[in-house]
Amino acid sequence: GYDAVGLDSSPEMLADARRRNAVSYQIGDAQDLPFAAQSFDVVSLITTLEFVADPVKALSEAIRVARHGLLLGVLNRRSLLTWKYQRSGKPLWQAARFFTPRELTALVTQVAERRLLDAHWRTTLWSIPGVTDLPLPWGGFIGAVAKLAVP
Repeated sequence: GYDAVGLDSSPEMLADARRRNAVSYQIGDAQDLPFAAQSFDVVSLITTLEFVADPVKALSEAIRVARHGLLLGVLNRRSLLTWKYQRSGKPLWQAARFFTPRELTALVTQVAERRLLDAHWRTTLWSIPGVTDLPLPWGGFIGAVAKLAVP
């Protein structure tokens, strides 16, 4: 029942996504979103901030087009998973910028300023049977939610 729009700067990735499902997709850049202010109830950036030239600009744009909140997913700089990616030698992982939960929270707080009502994070990708997420800063992936005041 949700109206979703996917955005990517890669025509190849968009073509692949369109083959997989019927969501609306647009080509664009997270640092200069092609949408009006408050166009969406929630904006989601999943493994985006790690790969943009200016994470502050991308987060500012996400906040600009979001009415109520953000859903963020980033790879945790303090995790074994990220350590393995960095040690792989692959250019993609060498160029990536990783965050800790504290750094991500500080970034959201800085950029959202007075609009930020509340922010929470958990980490996932634990190698513990039956454990899906924990409020500990070492899991492989950080899931964060930021509740925003409607401007």
